[in-house]
Amino acid sequence: MRAIMVMFDSLNRRLLAPYGCDWTVTPNFGRLAERTVTFEQSFIGSMPCMPARREIHTGRYNFLHRSWGPLEPFDDSLPELLRRAGVYTHLVSDHYHYWEDGGATYHNRYSSWEFPRGQEGDQWKALVAVKEAPPTYNPEPYCKKSEHHRQDYVNRSYLTAEADMPQANTFRLGLEFLERNQAADNWFLTLETFDPHEPFFTQPQWRERYQHNYDALGAVLDWPRYGRVAFPEAYVEHFRMQYAALLTMCDHYLGTVLDAMDRYDLWKDTMLIVNTDHGFMLGEHGWMAKNQPPMYHEIANTPLFVWDPRSARKGVRNQRLVQTIDIAPTLLEFFGVPVPKDMEGKPLREVIARDAAIHEAVLFGYHGQHLNVADGRYVYMRAPDKTKPLYQYTLMPTHMRGFFGTSALAQAEMHDGFGFTKGARVMRIPAGPGGGIHGTCLFDLEADPAQHTPLTDPAVEARMVEHLRRLMQANDAPPELYDRFGLR
Repeated sequence: MRAIMVMFDSLNRRLLAPYGCDWTVTPNFGRLAERTVTFEQSFIGSMPCMPARREIHTGRYNFLHRSWGPLEPFDDSLPELLRRAGVYTHLVSDHYHYWEDGGATYHNRYSSWEFPRGQEGDQWKALVAVKEAPPTYNPEPYCKKSEHHRQDYVNRSYLTAEADMPQANTFRLGLEFLERNQAADNWFLTLETFDPHEPFFTQPQWRERYQHNYDALGAVLDWPRYGRVAFPEAYVEHFRMQYAALLTMCDHYLGTVLDAMDRYDLWKDTMLIVNTDHGFMLGEHGWMAKNQPPMYHEIANTPLFVWDPRSARKGVRNQRLVQTIDIAPTLLEFFGVPVPKDMEGKPLREVIARDAAIHEAVLFGYHGQHLNVADGRYVYMRAPDKTKPLYQYTLMPTHMRGFFGTSALAQAEMHDGFGFTKGARVMRIPAGPGGGIHGTCLFDLEADPAQHTPLTDPAVEARMVEHLRRLMQANDAPPELYDRFGLR
């Protein structure tokens, strides 16, 4: 048995042809949908990038106990479990957060790995004389300047042709793995690109697929500022077109994997999963990007395509609730490896084969922000009381870039741990007030699929609250969260 997971970052399903978009150029996603089961009710779990990847490894939620960070010593890791069971695991990714303090334990769980360089602020190329990016490079107020913009500007000076692009090299190396190993058995390939995550930097041939004047605004504008849209619609449209161009590049390279599946006849015994960590907002509801807005479907309801050669179902639309935490148990079950008891996700085999239900409701969110729950019809976003305590529980006290500060560590205390920490005590570290800048919302997706008008229905809200309690209990949520969300 073999398996391939092709993962994109920040993939908005509403801009893909299989999910109803009629203006983006995504023929290979359409081709993919014809060969797989396409999930309509696929949801994220923990936001954003590395929390989602921890869920792919561990099959359980990250955000209830901590924010961005490495794998923990007590975590069950999907590629490591496969490797120990005799399945060769290989990672090819240009997602540079794996190289930072907050992600440095993930790639080491694989048998081998390769990392093309140059995405976003990847600390890659050195031009000492360049002190900052020029004023016309993603200027304020459309973008938020940081030291990562300077590094990205430097990196781009080395990415002058399609063959130089990190995504192109990621797929080139992934195809090299397939060519060299297509006759071998028992392997799992994770082929993961940072695109279409911002900045939406592409070569001209992808931008030319759309009728748009990319120079009309007089600056390089492909890295939108997170938050409420506070600039004219022309800029929103410009960012949208830049995203679309990068999306079409992603579609092209996805097609190279489908070609390889055809060429090597991998469909007969190779599972294929195509997914993302979360979506991305491009002006919908008056918001740009992620992190700050409510977790509307543009962020939380993700594209997911799965080919399982055992049932060989294809061209099927599936309406069952599934989630990021289901990926690890799905792959373990496929390879015949026991699923650890600490994984809360469920294998998708029977969902794919006979439309079986595995979740009554699913939980999702950011650490310290809203608790969100979906049951297939309703989405409930419960706001926190930010005067109540919030903690991080970890043995790996690192943020995205850097360690926890000594002032935070001075307040740390040892905690007895949770059911999934396998007897290990953990550090409990105060986390401040947390986020969340909107109130509690309930949406009826049957009556209001675009989530324009929050619903007031006490009976439905009470039912969604019970889902929250049940899922928090199942995941051994810290006791203070029940007070923080008024769930006692």
